[in-house]
Formats: sequence, C-alpha cells, structure tokens
Amino acid sequence: MTTDTATDHAVPTSASAPFGTWPSSISAARVAAGATPLSQLALGGADGADIFWLAGRAAEAGRNTLLRHHGARSDELTPAPFNVRSRVHEYGGGAYAVDGATVYFSHFADNLLYRCEVDGDAAPRALTRPGRQRHADFVVDRRRQRLISVRELHGEGAAQPDNCLCAIGADGAETVLAQGHDFYAAPRLSPDGRALAWLSWDHPRMPWQGSELWLAAVNDDGSLGAPTLVAGGAEEAICQPEWSPDNRLHFVSDRSGWWNLYRLDQTGGQAGGGRRVEALCPMQAEFATPHWTFGGSMYGFRSAGEIICTYIEQGVSRLGRLLLGSGKLEAIANPYQEIRELRVGAGFVALLGGGPTIALELARIEFTSEEVEVLAQSIAELPATNDLSVPASIRYPSANGRESHAFFYPPCNSRLHGPAGALPPVIVISHGGPTGMTTNTLKLATQFWTSRGFGVLDVNYGGSSGFGRAYRDALKGQWGVVDVEDCIAGARALVARGLADGERLIIRGGSAGGLTTLCALTFHDVFKLGASYYGVSDLKGLDQDSHKFESHYNAYLIAPQPAAEALYLARSPIHHTDRLARPMIFFQGLDDKVVPPQQSESMVAALKARGVPVAYVPLEGEGHGFRKAENIVRTLEAELYFYQRMFGLHTPGAAAPVEIHNLPDAPAA
Repeated sequence: MTTDTATDHAVPTSASAPFGTWPSSISAARVAAGATPLSQLALGGADGADIFWLAGRAAEAGRNTLLRHHGARSDELTPAPFNVRSRVHEYGGGAYAVDGATVYFSHFADNLLYRCEVDGDAAPRALTRPGRQRHADFVVDRRRQRLISVRELHGEGAAQPDNCLCAIGADGAETVLAQGHDFYAAPRLSPDGRALAWLSWDHPRMPWQGSELWLAAVNDDGSLGAPTLVAGGAEEAICQPEWSPDNRLHFVSDRSGWWNLYRLDQTGGQAGGGRRVEALCPMQAEFATPHWTFGGSMYGFRSAGEIICTYIEQGVSRLGRLLLGSGKLEAIANPYQEIRELRVGAGFVALLGGGPTIALELARIEFTSEEVEVLAQSIAELPATNDLSVPASIRYPSANGRESHAFFYPPCNSRLHGPAGALPPVIVISHGGPTGMTTNTLKLATQFWTSRGFGVLDVNYGGSSGFGRAYRDALKGQWGVVDVEDCIAGARALVARGLADGERLIIRGGSAGGLTTLCALTFHDVFKLGASYYGVSDLKGLDQDSHKFESHYNAYLIAPQPAAEALYLARSPIHHTDRLARPMIFFQGLDDKVVPPQQSESMVAALKARGVPVAYVPLEGEGHGFRKAENIVRTLEAELYFYQRMFGLHTPGAAAPVEIHNLPDAPAA
C-alpha cells in the first residue's frame, strides 16, 4: 500500500477506552445542523461582481434557497416556500440563471419558472405556464428577450418523457429549438448572440460514455440554422461547452483518455464555417466530472487569452490559469484540495472548495493578491483541530493487477485513545454513482465515526471519476465485481498494515454504493456488518423501474438486456439471500424514484425470514438522498447503535433508536 499524503498523529495524553465507544462532541444533531449544502454558483449584478449560490436548508425539509453576495453582505433572495431546484433527469442542477439584476429559477413544488428582481421587494412571479414540463440549464438570450433551456416534457401515459432545447418568451410561451435526441444539455449562446452550442446523447449511452457537441447559427427570428456536429461520438464524451469573450467555442473532451480542454477554430467566423479542433493543454488530468447534474463549471475566461480552471490529478483538485498564447498552465495558490465548481469575474474567481480540515465553502480569490475571502461555509462551527481525523491518500493493489485509490481516516479524539495493542473497527465506504468520486473534503459525517473510535476508508474504486477514462471504464461490464474487489482489497490492506481489526470490518454505501455493499456481504466473507442507504439489490428490477436518464445505464455497467438476464440475476443480491449471513441495516426514502423502496424492502423481508439480524428505517417524504435534519439524525443514531449492538459495544439498557430483528444473544463474531 502506497501512501501519497499522510499526517502522523502524536500519541495523545488521554484516557484509554475501547474503540467504537468514545463519547464525541460531534453528535448526529450537529452533523445534520452543521451541514449546509452549497452549490450552483453564478455571477451577476450591474457589473458582474455579485456572487450567487444555492444553500440547502435541512431544517426546512431540505429546500434550496438562492443567496447573493453584494458588496459586504449576503442576502437571501428566495424565502420559503420557494425551493430552487430542478427535476430534469431527476438529479436536476442548473436550476437558475442570472441576468444582471434579474434571476430566473425553477421552483421544485410546481416545476414552474419564476422571475424575481434582486433589488426589489416584489415577490417572485411565475414566468411559465402550468403543465407537465420541467426546465433546467437556462441561458439568457438578451437580444431576443427570452430564455433558452433544456426542457423535459412528461406526457400522460408516456413511457418516457421527451427532452428538447426550448426557447421561453417573455410571455412564458415555449418554442422548441432542437429535438430528436434522447437527451440535451448545456445550451450556450455566443456573446454576440449569433450561434448556439449544445450537447446531446442517445440511449444506451450515458453522457460520460459518449456525447456530441453541436453548433448552429441563430437566425434573426430566433430559430436555429442547420446544426453541425463539432465533436464527440459513441466513444468520446464532451463536457462544458463555453464561449470566450471573442466568440470562440471551447469545450472539454476525453478523446485523449483524459478530460482536457479544447478550442474550435472557425475560419468561416460563423456556425457552418471550416473548423479545426485544438488541444489547449494536453495532460493526464481531468478538467471535468461526469454530467450527473446540469450547470457545472470547472473553467471560465478572465480574457480571450486566459482561462481560469480547476482540474483533478490523482483525485485532488488544482487551480490554475491557462495562458492560451503559450499553452502554459500556472498554479494559483489556494488552500483547497477539492474545487467543485468556479465562476470567473473581473479580477477574481468565485469557487466552492474544501480540504482535509476545510469543510466545503464559498470563497472569492483575488487574482492580483491571491487573497482568499470566505463568503459562506457549509459548516459554521468546526470541531477543534485536534479532534479532526486528517486522511491519508493511499494507493493499493487490487485484483487482476489493478491499483485502486482511497482516503483513510484513522480514529481521532483528543480526549481518548484505544487500549494498548487493540485495533479499531473500520468502516469502508463505497460511494454512489457508481461513476462518482469521493474527495478528502472535511465532512462531519465522517468525523462522526472517527471521533468515536472507528476508522474510515473512503474508496475511489475502479469506475470512479477523477483518474482518467481508462480507470472510469474499469467498471464497464463489471459493476458488482470490480468495485467490490477494490473495497475488499482496501480493507485487507489496512489489516495487513496493522491499521484495522480484521474481525470488525464494516461496509456501507448508498445508491450504487449500496449494491457494492450488498454484493460484498453476499458473495464474500471479509466484512462482518453492513449498512445500505437506498441501495440497489435487484438489477433487473432497477432496469424495469428506472427513470429515463438511467434506463440504459446497466447495459454499460453489466450488459444489454435481455441477452444478459442470467448475469443480472447472478449479480443481484436479492436472488442470493441464502448466502448473506452478515447483519445489516437498511435506510430507504419512501419517495425514492431512482431506487424504489421495493429494492430495500425485499432484502429486509428475506433476511428477517432467514433469521439474519436486520434493521430497517423507512423515511416518509424523502427521495434519493435524505435532506431533512430530523432524518439525518435518525439514520446516524440508528446506524451507530446497530454497529455497537452487533459488536457488543453498546451500553446495556440504553434506549434503542431502531428495532433489530433476529437479534442474537451474543455479539457478532
């Protein structure tokens, strides 16, 4: 096992207590109250210096509200009950757009677009008309006094919604601009208003497998000329088309095996002219992440000749300026190891960043001084530094000669340490996606465990983003195999190095990571306990129940149906519950449209019938991911109790936050 970065903790002058039992100031309530999701940056205002962003309100049923930083103050622009959130593709994103002092946003409750003036007192007013349409990824067309958006139209009785590019007039009337493909994203209007670029892709591909970049002239009447294909295809994934101030189209492509920046040269000066694609800064780094949600941005223009960008190397973000004349990439000093998105203003960059001791925050960095001004924090009050577990970035060998990546968080509590010679229980986390990525940004949810004497291994298994296309494609046809192998190999590496108790290994995961968790416990005997958060247990059922965006995802992750039905059954834990003998706890949102409750409930019923210890926490009013503070508290407390109870670490007679069926008289071995 290779350690890239690590922090040695001095032996504390503290009391000894069994690992997994330590009292901690990081309560479940603190985790729920302290984590304010920050997302979707934009710039606006009269001079473009105002910074806009979304903040989640866990105490308000998880609603998203829009905020603006103007001058020296920050104001909320969308008070309750407005919930700035899009439902296109179910995952949403791109839920608002700013045009000077005017904001347009999607309200989650009715899917209508609303308009509000940021400097006025009037309440937001609806722009679009009630119907079955949803909108995302808006761009303002000032020249024609309209919006251009991705529209998803849900018809009565239709098997799947219809997606298109749509223009929305000042009166709310909608006009289709482009249609015929299964999916659209990232409509981007040139600064002169004469050309529109966008992305599309079709079943069975996901956008990070293969997508296409299109370009069309915008006619005087607002219609589009004949579109032409600029880049992309079945084996090339395009992301983040953007226009430079001098009307030159830029984009990110993985044609080299890495998501790098490219520029389109148009000798004709307009859409339809001759063109050549130029690589701007070829390197083994990722200038994009998979298109799960709309509106992401990892680069922007300081001028026609300078790009400010963030890119990922070996799972860690960097910030730089790319000088287009020379192709030189210069580092910009900053304290962050994860940069989720950025927006470039006059003399500054606004970004969402985090690191091992920095929870996700909104910051403004001046180009001249490189001074960092923090404008908003996801966690208002952090634990003391000596109570924070600082992760080591590790690489370790996995099956078939592969190398995998993870972050290891050792137990850490300034007041307590483990008994001499004892090793801690370790929780292995399998992230969702599965084409997702975990980072080392400070998360109270992780520190909740480490401060109680658990180690945590957060795995970027084969198939994760951030390590190039080949690593991402390692999961092609191998979901439920490669991801599981990498989690097992990581756990074994910790045991071999003397960092984990091999008899107290736990695995947990949500969504796709839930399948990894279930497969690891069903088909292997390394882990002793597990927790599934809205996890996949029935791959064939997922195919039948899935929404449009992911309805063919399994064809890539496993194989196309119906020819591969036997393989789907072989990898689905629900069909092999006779092999699952490890205690498990399940958490499930009852409004989940991505992984329906049946996926968890079938597993719970099967384990109960077989006498395997099992607990189930269904949550009303929650979908795919939990937003309500009271439910975040409930799930963490139930999960902690479950682990402690099964390992014999609980306090006898203490109130049980969850019922465990088939509870044994003795702790699990």
